[in-house]
Amino acid sequence: MKTIAVLTGGGDCPGLNAVIRAVYKTARSNGIDVYGVKNGFKGLVEDDLSLLGPQNISGILPRGGTILGTTNRDNPFKYQCIDKEEFVCKDMSQRVLFNLKQRNIEALIVIGGDGTLKIASEIADLGFPVVCVPKSIDNDLPKTERTFGFDTAVSIATEALDRLHTTAESHHRVMVLEVMGRYAGWIALHSGIAGGADCIIIPEIPFTWDSITDKIKLRQQKGTLFSIIVVAEGAKPINGELSVARIVDNCPEKIRLGGIGDKIAHELEDLLKVECRSTVLGHLQRGGSPTAYDRVLSARYGEAAVNAIINKK
Repeated sequence: MKTIAVLTGGGDCPGLNAVIRAVYKTARSNGIDVYGVKNGFKGLVEDDLSLLGPQNISGILPRGGTILGTTNRDNPFKYQCIDKEEFVCKDMSQRVLFNLKQRNIEALIVIGGDGTLKIASEIADLGFPVVCVPKSIDNDLPKTERTFGFDTAVSIATEALDRLHTTAESHHRVMVLEVMGRYAGWIALHSGIAGGADCIIIPEIPFTWDSITDKIKLRQQKGTLFSIIVVAEGAKPINGELSVARIVDNCPEKIRLGGIGDKIAHELEDLLKVECRSTVLGHLQRGGSPTAYDRVLSARYGEAAVNAIINKK
């Protein structure tokens, strides 16, 4: 084994650069060159790769995002091209294999979530060696106990709850924090426990309005005039619908969730006649420096990925 490549796909996530750094360091210590693929699978189709060196990975351990760039739109098996002034989707997988082989790249490390890993699996089915590193702030990948980025997202959400607690208590309000997670409630659950939320609402357990109002009324009866609620973006009431922010065509994730926090705040204000405010944490959960835990986990993932290639596991 002399040459490998690494790419990042899907949404950005704290810890990506730590994985890239560990891949490079482990590979070089075994005499293996590493190519970085720019902007996910698009870089494989467009042959946008560059040989990584010490100058590329110096100082990137604490940095958020990814030095390679990423996208969740460019599936090489359904690649958008312009043909006769119209957008069409073409299978560019053979071009991907050609671009890898012409650089004598012998294996590919793909860092990504469920959509990215599905594409990686399809490339592996073509006979090219692929090792995948699971990435998701949502911690929702099957057969993976903990994905890197999750700990950072929980820490950010917990800090937000701490800050909302002081303003809620001062103004005797109900504060609702909407966090990411898609159809998984891990971020809401962990940050809610760590941040002392009074209600934690997750997609796995559809809620009733009575279950929320009863909790708030009980607190009021005890003299506590404020409450903190954390809700995952994919949560919904029993027999209710998901809150969809928008539908995006030509995107692997057409449904963009969002708005459940506002719905809960408005409904509770009507039911309880108390002031309710909602906050959407959004992409703050994805950005910034990874926690120490995520740095260590990312480094272990990167090292393990290279060792899997070397040992052909």
